[in-house]
Amino acid sequence: MKPQKSGSPLWLYGIHACRMALENPRRQIMATHVMNEGILAKVLTDVSRANNHANVKLVDRQRLEALLPPGSVHQGVAVQVAPLPQMTIDDLESDLSSNQCVVVLDQLSDPHNVGAILRSAAVFGAKALILTDRNAPSESGVLAKSASGALEIVPLIRVTNLAHALKDLKDIGFWCVGFAESGAKRLDQADLKGKIALVMGAEGEGMRRLTKDLCDFTVCLPTAGAFSTLNVSNAAAIALYETFRSQQQG
Repeated sequence: MKPQKSGSPLWLYGIHACRMALENPRRQIMATHVMNEGILAKVLTDVSRANNHANVKLVDRQRLEALLPPGSVHQGVAVQVAPLPQMTIDDLESDLSSNQCVVVLDQLSDPHNVGAILRSAAVFGAKALILTDRNAPSESGVLAKSASGALEIVPLIRVTNLAHALKDLKDIGFWCVGFAESGAKRLDQADLKGKIALVMGAEGEGMRRLTKDLCDFTVCLPTAGAFSTLNVSNAAAIALYETFRSQQQG
């Protein structure tokens, strides 16, 4: 991995996002603020101290909410952290596992959707989430909260040029599988064993033309009828499950 990327400290909030950050040895913790509300304060204070994070402050609701964007669902805890170290596609080459999966996002800008995809990626063992520097959400409290702790598990790989990234993935043995309603085959008919890159486009627009052209093949989800629209995070969860199931079969 590259050294820790430059960037201002950020506040994470919510029980799962904060606890996972506190337990992540790659995460630099600056401060932990917890509302003094019984068991929550004790548990997170103990977690913080057990991981050698000494700067724990018990605060009231007004003080906590002054640190965060309006309306943040903080659940009584916020942790100030440095951005995570950067991972690159080159780091994937060192993994010699015969079956692997990464998720590639083509200009998904909603941090809630990206966070939900991160959560599914963690559940089904994806190695990384690949997204562009531009037109994609930055590491943030909203993203971490939506990911429910998965931001600390699944590395983000940010790339300048997605087309070049897809070519780099192919160079190290990944098959690029694009998702589109016009996919050439159904997901359940695709061979998803080996090194698989699941490529998802933005809602509405889908994958850009060049991204689609660079995929080795495209797939669609089998549906019951004419209504075939799914939220991209739901589609990603189905794709990740199907890939995981296929690869577990050996």
